[in-house]
Amino acid sequence: MKFIRWFLGRVILLLNFVFSPRGVKRSQEEQSKVNEQAKTHTLYQFEACPFCVKVRRAMKRQSVQFELRDAKNNEQHRAELEAGGGRVKVPCLRIEKDGKTEWMYESSDIVSYLEKQFA
Repeated sequence: MKFIRWFLGRVILLLNFVFSPRGVKRSQEEQSKVNEQAKTHTLYQFEACPFCVKVRRAMKRQSVQFELRDAKNNEQHRAELEAGGGRVKVPCLRIEKDGKTEWMYESSDIVSYLEKQFA
């Protein structure tokens, strides 16, 4: 079972690489505003998780980059996710806004948020 998961994960990553989406084209000024806003976001993820790939593809479509934290192989990131969000479930988007921290877990919710916030 472990081998099957590993193999399917590699297939997902390969397909993501081959069929990578194109990003939104913005003016340099608009893109710098987006980049500044993105500094307050962090995505906790597993590299080959299909839901995490879905979120990373949405990020690419919106031409936005967040700090990516590997919650599978990095114990510190895993502990941060569990302490802050309350559970180890990925993908999880950590949003810091006005001194408050919000943890968003569902990939569909994260994609909707990205489409609204960075469109």
